[in-house]
Amino acid sequence: MLERYVLQTFSARNARRDTLLRRATKQGKWLLYWLHRWLGIVTCVLCVMWFLSGLVMLYVPFPSWSDEERIASLPVVATERVAVTPDAALSAAEVTTLPSTFRLEMFAGEPVYRIVTADGHASISAVTGARVADVNIEKAQRHLASVFPSARAELLETLDYDQWTPTRRFDAHRPLYKFALNDGHGSVAHVSSQTGEIVQFSTRSERFWNWLGSVPHWIYFTPVRKEQELWRQAVMWLSAPAVIGAITGIWIGILRMRVRKRYSGGRITPYRGWMKWHHVSGLIGGLFVTTWLASGWLSVTPFQLFMRTQLSEAQLAAYAGWTPGSSYGATGQSIARAAQGEATEIAFSWVGGRPYMIARNGKDTLLAAAGSGEPARFDDVDLVQAARGVFPSAAVVDAQRLTDEDVYWYSHHATRPLPIVRVRFDDAASTWLFLDPATGAIAGLRDRSARTYRWLFNFVHDYDLPILLRNQPARDIVVWLLSIVGLVVSASGVVIGYRVLKR
Repeated sequence: MLERYVLQTFSARNARRDTLLRRATKQGKWLLYWLHRWLGIVTCVLCVMWFLSGLVMLYVPFPSWSDEERIASLPVVATERVAVTPDAALSAAEVTTLPSTFRLEMFAGEPVYRIVTADGHASISAVTGARVADVNIEKAQRHLASVFPSARAELLETLDYDQWTPTRRFDAHRPLYKFALNDGHGSVAHVSSQTGEIVQFSTRSERFWNWLGSVPHWIYFTPVRKEQELWRQAVMWLSAPAVIGAITGIWIGILRMRVRKRYSGGRITPYRGWMKWHHVSGLIGGLFVTTWLASGWLSVTPFQLFMRTQLSEAQLAAYAGWTPGSSYGATGQSIARAAQGEATEIAFSWVGGRPYMIARNGKDTLLAAAGSGEPARFDDVDLVQAARGVFPSAAVVDAQRLTDEDVYWYSHHATRPLPIVRVRFDDAASTWLFLDPATGAIAGLRDRSARTYRWLFNFVHDYDLPILLRNQPARDIVVWLLSIVGLVVSASGVVIGYRVLKR
């Protein structure tokens, strides 16, 4: 009797457990389907927009006025008019730290020094030593005429923000003068009212396509983008639900798929019409859609993920070998000798305790000793020795000159110089420094976090492997095929969502 009672008790308990398990499974599936349905209704329109705008961005980037464009467009520096030395210019600007940018270029027919430090921007006349500030409209127009001699600059407005200048990098230059160049291309230039520099440039075609590309893709609408944290939160909370919706979609897609015991007609899916398109395309491209959306979410570093090493002023000064009171020793004669009558920019720097000048004109780059103006060059050993000062308590693991691109050093959104000297350290962040032997500049930094981010964002979102970039249109074909699959998943989801809401 006791044995029968025990068996009956265990059987009853197992039955109750199985009933609860079946009920929990049923409720879990119901929640899974419910979550996917409503997240899809909310986010599928966004996903369609992101895929379409991403295809536009393959061919039209966000407008910018790059250093390369500036150097190629500026007039040749009138070195014969330089009466103020670099040291005197720093003194006039009251600069007591190592500048992050220090260059000589033409502005409105006059050579000026451009100086950028952690405290802000300053421009000093190389003729009089006076500070260039509060640039008026007439002076800005003269500068534009020297950069674009065939254009007729016409002031459109003075503004603080617009669609093409919403980010913090323009803050030091506000308010901005917005000029139409009347050059037949609908070109518009934004000029700093503080320094007179051109800080943004765009054509009619670029602006049109960016309204279909970067602006919606990045949620780059001015009222949102000008508030950095608001924009970051907007991107994060728009993309996160889409990621969850994509993950639940993969789960459901697998649950509803039959490979062995197929549905009627030998089908692997029970659905028809738009539901069939959604299910099958989700099975094919669900992983791509999920990783692509997740990498977009990661682009705004949610929850402070992938915080990267930033070199301090002290570390940069250690690499430069610069100390307060250090003199560049450059004179008008040495500047003219380095420029050789062709430079549109002459930059001043320190590397390993020695001052240098870098003369550029858009085609050539010449390194010269600051004191004499005579040509100079860096040995890899010199650069590695200077780099040791950046992480004095860490050892150099290895140093290598790269003559070809690799998966961490390649040109895509920005042109990266080659050859490059890569120095790897055994510091806590396992930092790699990339040093340009043509100029001695620290051209890049990749710590462990940045290298991980390269794979979780750049690769998964841009598919920017150097082998694909070098063999175009290989990358474009890959991105188009994957985006078409993503569009089928998203567009079919929009139709299904519309029908659900209609019911």
